[in-house]
This record gives sequence, C-alpha cells and structure tokens, in this order.
Amino acid sequence: MDWLQGTITIFKKDLKTEFRTRFAFNMVIAFVISALLLIMFTLKAQELNPTPKSGLIWIIVLFAALSSLGRSFISETDKNTYNLLRIYGSGTSVFSGKLLYNIAFSFVINVFTFGIYIFLVDLSIVSWSSFLTILIFGTIGLSGVSTMIAAIVSQADRKGAIFSVLTIPLFIPFILLLTSITKSAFIDGSSEGFTNDFSALIGFIGVTITAGILLFEYIWEE
Repeated sequence: MDWLQGTITIFKKDLKTEFRTRFAFNMVIAFVISALLLIMFTLKAQELNPTPKSGLIWIIVLFAALSSLGRSFISETDKNTYNLLRIYGSGTSVFSGKLLYNIAFSFVINVFTFGIYIFLVDLSIVSWSSFLTILIFGTIGLSGVSTMIAAIVSQADRKGAIFSVLTIPLFIPFILLLTSITKSAFIDGSSEGFTNDFSALIGFIGVTITAGILLFEYIWEE
C-alpha cells in the first residue's frame, strides 16, 4: 500500500504541475502540428503508399517524446527538488509515479497526433483492435524507455544531450516493431506476423520497465 500511495502521489504532483504551467503540453502540440504540416507539404504524405505512412507517424511521435518525456526527472534536478522526492516513498514509488504520468501524458498526445494524421493523409483503419492495441502499448513502451533514460541521466551534466544520445538507439528497434504492427492495423489486419511482432513488443516493454526500476533503485540509494 505504501508503494501504491507513493506512486499516486508522484503522479498527482506531476499532473498538477503540468496543469498549472501547460508548458510541455503546449510545446508538444505545437511540434506535432508543425511536423504534420511539414510532412504534408514537403513529402506529400497523402500520396505515399500505406507502408511508409505507417512509419512516418511514429517518427513524429518519437521526436515528440524526445522533446517532452525526459522532463519527468530532469526538471526535478534543474529545480533542485530531486531530493524532496524522497519524502514520497521509495525509489520504486517515484519511478512508477513518473512512469504513470508519462504514460498518461503520452497517451493524450498520441491520440491527438494519430487522429490528425489519419485525417490528413487519408488513412483507413482495417483493424480497430490492432490499432487500439498498438496505440496503448506503443505509448507504454515509449514512456518506459524515456522514463528509464531520464532517471539514469537525471544527475548528470548536460542531461538533455545525454538523454537524446542514449534514448535514440533504444527507440530504433522499438519504432521498427511499431511500424510493422501499425502496418497490420492500417493494411493487413490481424495476422500471424502481427502476433509475433506484438509478442516481441511486449517483451521489449517488460525488459525496459524492469531495467528502469532496478537501475533507478541503485541510483536512488546512491
């Protein structure tokens, strides 16, 4: 119960902070709209085949995540409030609360991004179950990677640059999986390939979140 209470407290704290400032939300929305318009006018995305369309959306989501999700821990050290997190409970509670907030934040952004993107590039969803699955688990995976790396680099100098350098190599295989699964939602429907890719995605998410908790516990104790 102490772990759950600490997790919820951290989640509420970050949520109230974002509602008060709306800095990250406004920044990401502006980025997403700019990126979508850029793709529309330069690449003529509406004329592309469905396969590259399935990948382009995750490129936008990836850079939106890089611009916002790292703030979960990095902003705490920038404001000199990192040590105050200890009053909320264990390292696991802090990490879980930050992760939960990042998932909620990313989900709202991703729903907005996918909605606008599907409308602009004239995509039709073949399998709604596949689409909702990839939206939910894609959001969890992106948040898991971002939260883990942000926790690791939070005490380092030049945190923003290090965060991007460490995150992108982890995102590459993840984005490839997401693109393949998204193709199933937009083109193929559920298939054997979808099942295999989805199993790999679940494994990736599980390993990432577990590693993040273990690594942060070590950093927390130090």
